[in-house]
Amino acid sequence: MLVKAYAAALQGISANVVTIEVNCSQGIQFFLVGLPDSAVKESHERIVSALQVNGHAFPRKQLIINMAPADLRKEGAAYDLPLAIGIMAAAEKIQSDRLGDYMMMGELSLDGTLQPVKGILPIAIKAREMGFKGLIVPMQNAGEAAVVNKLEVYPAINIQEVIRFFNGEETLKQEVIDTRALFYQQQPVYDIDFSEVKGQENVKRALEVAAAGSHNIILIGPPGAGKSMLAKRLPTILPPLTLQESLETTKIHSVAGKVNNGAALITQRPFRSPHHSISDVAMVGGGSFPQPGEISLAHNGILFLDELPEFRRNVLEVMRQPLEDRKISISRARFTVEYPAGFMLVSSMNPCPCGYYNHPDKQCVCSPGAVQKYLSKISGPMLDRIDIHVEIAPVPFEKISESTQAESSSAIRERVIRARLVQEERYKNEEGIHANAQINSRLLHRYCQPSKQGLELLKTAMARLSLSARAYDRILKVSRTIADLEGAEHIEVHHIAEAINYRSLDREGWGG
Repeated sequence: MLVKAYAAALQGISANVVTIEVNCSQGIQFFLVGLPDSAVKESHERIVSALQVNGHAFPRKQLIINMAPADLRKEGAAYDLPLAIGIMAAAEKIQSDRLGDYMMMGELSLDGTLQPVKGILPIAIKAREMGFKGLIVPMQNAGEAAVVNKLEVYPAINIQEVIRFFNGEETLKQEVIDTRALFYQQQPVYDIDFSEVKGQENVKRALEVAAAGSHNIILIGPPGAGKSMLAKRLPTILPPLTLQESLETTKIHSVAGKVNNGAALITQRPFRSPHHSISDVAMVGGGSFPQPGEISLAHNGILFLDELPEFRRNVLEVMRQPLEDRKISISRARFTVEYPAGFMLVSSMNPCPCGYYNHPDKQCVCSPGAVQKYLSKISGPMLDRIDIHVEIAPVPFEKISESTQAESSSAIRERVIRARLVQEERYKNEEGIHANAQINSRLLHRYCQPSKQGLELLKTAMARLSLSARAYDRILKVSRTIADLEGAEHIEVHHIAEAINYRSLDREGWGG
């Protein structure tokens, strides 16, 4: 008897339907075709054990299984459940009349227990798109799959429940989630706050500007000045995720297997902080079987690179294109996958190898040229893509010992949200653009025209600092954000002046 069961294969952050065709006939051989990897081929042993433990004999007949489309590689153990159900239906051990209504995914333990799998959210979206009535998943994946409305999601604990479900002997309880209600219930609560940071008012202001316009920022200062502490508090002043952003972020983390078991949605902006020993493939994604990298896992959030010059040169250089395009394409001989990479880059560094160049009290002991050599570990094109450069000075004792609290994150966040709302209204007709940092040259000339005095100041700064055309664009974007924070319609000279002040590494005296 020939039957068909349905599953899905991930490609990038999307899914493709996989039709599992099982033909059961006289004989004793077992064939599994359709470009399965080793984990899929090993499903035979898991299925045999799972069926035996649950009182079902594996059919002693010839089984030919094709996983179509046959030219799409099938990876992982997530096909155990649909393969097992297809085999039982082909051997007429269970009824096959409802198989076409459901998509199934799940890894089998030897005792038949279903284990969670990666990428359930894009699979659920595909199941709804293709008109399936429902999706059967392991219990741990139920919340994530149920986020997709207009699709019946049935969680199961073991294969016995699924067999009884198709035989009409038992009903699986449908998982139902009110996605909007869940999203608003799970708004993030932070344990850290800007009110705990003493002094550093100029740096807090720069971080506020960066958050308001989604600008990339680098913090330069000596050891112990508070670079990492300030960077880790940046998420507390960012606007909360929208529901659309939350679903998009959850989709990426689902494919990477980073969604906690039982969790339905990611409601907090990602904050990724990879170690400087990371490889370029781990940073941008890829591998033999491509997976999202750190830049994609930071989508809609922050990628924090601490001690930036310690990262390998090739790791930083491969980020240049994603920083501009907000996406990364991974190409292989037989396919190309694309991952979103709309992240905000936050980085920190010491000014020199010893850490005390330009320090007000301590003497730099680096040899002549060492500062420039250290800074040159970060290429000019990479620095050009960072909108805001800020120097951090050590906090004096008088500030550290103050008992008064600084401004809270919630107060700063309110100003940031107001500025973001202004930008959303401004770019409402521009697809994929929500913040000043994302605008292209066409929009830059339309919305970021400075006053005559501001243009003169910018011209002088370009000549004195030998700024590139990209740095010119960055200054205009940052000045537009500063004006938005102030509620100003036009970019004035003081907005330009503040934006120029955020180009510390372009000034004379750095490594000269």
